Amino acid sequence: MRLDKFLKVSRLIKRRTVANKVSEQGRIYVNSIIAKPAKQLKEGDIITIVQADTEIKVRIIKIPINNVSVQEANTLYEEIK
Repeated sequence: MRLDKFLKVSRLIKRRTVANKVSEQGRIYVNSIIAKPAKQLKEGDIITIVQADTEIKVRIIKIPINNVSVQEANTLYEEIK
């Protein structure tokens, strides 16, 4: 699954267009490498999102085939402290 779509489906970022914009600005890393929106993800990848003065780091647990419900969205990843 593409990075921008995963960010939207997992609700880490609310809209796919916003995920594209943030990624194009170089503020999203996959496995410590700056990632473009079309980056293909796999289970176990670590996504780091840098926003203003905060940093969110998550590990992908499951890649969904289709969209998921709001209740299931947070089961797709685990937050890394």
